[in-house]
Amino acid sequence: MKKIFYAGSFNPFTKGHADILQRLLALADEVVIGIGVNIDKPETSLQAERNEEAIRRYLEAEGLCQRVTVKRYTGLTAVVAREEGATCMARGVRNATDFDYEFSLAAANRDAFGIETILLPANPALSFVSSTLIRDLEARGYDDLARKYLPEISQDK
Repeated sequence: MKKIFYAGSFNPFTKGHADILQRLLALADEVVIGIGVNIDKPETSLQAERNEEAIRRYLEAEGLCQRVTVKRYTGLTAVVAREEGATCMARGVRNATDFDYEFSLAAANRDAFGIETILLPANPALSFVSSTLIRDLEARGYDDLARKYLPEISQDK
């Protein structure tokens, strides 16, 4: 059974993340969505809990609970991926800056921990969507516009 560990903060889980997840499911039997928690920032633990709940609602609505699990974690992503039994890790890349960063990290993880990383390019129609964009829109009162870039079911009702 092929299992992929799809890691990120998913703060929030966007339509871009959902698109990458759907494409990963075409490559693997199972996907573990790993929500990284920075233990040096106490507020990230509460936010990670909210993000996990939103992702779970999305998975349930899409009928994906049999093939996708969600796990909050601290520590090194490659180590957690191995502990979860993943055959590889996956990251979405929106642009050349993302690619350069993720490429270097993938090489380091392969060398240090023996785990491969799949880098999937973003759907061009979603390549500008980022969690930061959504948080910025919300912070400035553009909640309706921000929701445009979130899977409908993961939005707080």
